[in-house]
Amino acid sequence: MREILNMDAVGQARAIRDGQVSARELTEAAIARIEAADGELNAVIHRRFDRALAELDTIPVGAPFRGVPILLKDLGWREGAEPYSAGSGVRDGLVNAEDGHGVVRLREAGFVLLGRTNTPEFGSTITTEPAAFGPTRNPYDPAYSAGGSSGGSAAAVAAGMVALATASDGGGSIRIPASLCGLVGLKPTRGRVSLGPALGEGWSGFSCPGFVTRSVRDTAAALDVVAGMHPGDPYGAQPLPGRLADEAGRDPGRLRIGFLTAHPRGDVPEVPEAAEAVTAAAALLESLGHDVAPGGPGALADTDFPLHFGAIVADNLAALVAALSEARGKPVEPEELEPRNAAMVRAARGRSAPDHIRSVQWVDAFRRRMAAWWAEGHDLLLMPSLGVAPFPLGWIPPDDLSVAFGRTAHAVAFTSPINATGQPAVSLPLHRNAAGLPVGVQLVAAAGREDLLVRVAAQIEQVRPFEHPAMP
Repeated sequence: MREILNMDAVGQARAIRDGQVSARELTEAAIARIEAADGELNAVIHRRFDRALAELDTIPVGAPFRGVPILLKDLGWREGAEPYSAGSGVRDGLVNAEDGHGVVRLREAGFVLLGRTNTPEFGSTITTEPAAFGPTRNPYDPAYSAGGSSGGSAAAVAAGMVALATASDGGGSIRIPASLCGLVGLKPTRGRVSLGPALGEGWSGFSCPGFVTRSVRDTAAALDVVAGMHPGDPYGAQPLPGRLADEAGRDPGRLRIGFLTAHPRGDVPEVPEAAEAVTAAAALLESLGHDVAPGGPGALADTDFPLHFGAIVADNLAALVAALSEARGKPVEPEELEPRNAAMVRAARGRSAPDHIRSVQWVDAFRRRMAAWWAEGHDLLLMPSLGVAPFPLGWIPPDDLSVAFGRTAHAVAFTSPINATGQPAVSLPLHRNAAGLPVGVQLVAAAGREDLLVRVAAQIEQVRPFEHPAMP
C-alpha cells in the first residue's frame, strides 16, 4: 500500500483499474496518512472522511480517476453543504449552496474529496499562517513556510497525504507554494477553468484555479478534467490542440527561450539560490537542444506595475468584504480582519470607481507590452518562481505592515505580472538550496500555450526526475 500511496494520481488510478488496490483501500490509506502527518503540518483544516467513504459507491463506473483521493483548497473551490472559510473566521456559519463547476467535474472524474486545505485569510498573502486556523508547516522543514495562498494544498501533496490537490493563483499562489514544497504548479491561461457559478472572474481576472502535483502528467490530466467554459462565463482561453495529457512526452521542438536571474525592475534584491536555479535550468534546456539566451520582456522593468496590481487586489478584497457583510446581515468590522486585510480594505475605500478603471486600463496596456515579446518570436521565458529565499514561519509579520507588504512585493515580483497578463506559467522543482529546501524555477508561455509548457516540463522531468520526500 505504501508504494501505491506514493504514486502520482495517474498511477493510482491505473492501480485501481488493474485491481492492485480498491478505491476504499486507497482512500482509507490516505485518511490514515493525513491523520498521522497533519498534526504537525496543519495542512487539512476541514475533514470529511466519513462522507468521502460513504460516497465511494456513487462514483461513476469508468470514471478516469475513480477512487483517487484529493484535497480541495479552502478558497475558490466551493463545495455544497461543506464549511468554506477562505482562511477567515468572518465566514463562520456560512456554507455554499452548491458545488462549483470545477468540483462537479472532479466528482464526475471519480476523485474522492477528503477535505479542505489551509489558506491565508482571503488568499491575500504568500504564506499560509491565518489567525483563524494557525500556520501550515513545510514538510521539508517544519520551521519554514509552505507558501501561500495554496500552502495547505502544497504541504499535503509534498507530505504524500494525497497525490494532488486543488489550488488557485492570483499573484503566485500556485507557483510559490509549489516552489517552496518541491512540486509542479501550473497557473493556467486566464479563462481556462471556470470560476462559476459563484463568480465570473477572480481579482479582476488575475486569479485562476489549478493544481499542485508531484508529476507533470498529473498536472496535465487534472487540468483536462476541469478545463472548459460554461454558459455565462465572461471569457474563455484559446482552445488547446487536444488533451493536455497527450502533450506529455511529445517533442516540443527547438524553442527560443529567454531567461532572467534577477528582476529587471531593479527594486527586487537578487536571491543567490534562485539565480543558481535559473542558471542551471537554462543550461539544462540548452543541453536539450533549445536556443537559450539572457533577456525578457522590457515591460517587466516598469516600476508602476506593483502600484496598479496592488490597488486592483485591494479593490477586490474590499468588494469581497462588502459581500460578506451582506451575506451575514451585519458589517464586517476592521478588527474582525487580519491587520493586512483591514489595511487593504481601508486603502481601497479611499479610491474611486474611476481610479479602479484606470488601474485596469493600465494593466490592459501592460499586457499588450508583455505579449509583444512572445509575438516577436520567443517561445518561453525562464525566471525564478519566487523573488525571495525560502523563509521561516513568521517572516511575514502580521502586525508590522510596512515590512509585510515590502517582503510580499519582493516575493511576488516574478509571478504577479503573469497573473496580470493572463498567460500560463509553471513552476518546476529543479533545485535545492544549501539547507536542502526546494527552490523552483518558472517557465512562462504565450497565452493559450499550456500545451507547450506541458511538453517542455515533461521533457525536463524525463531527464531530471523530480525528487520528493520518502513517506512511511
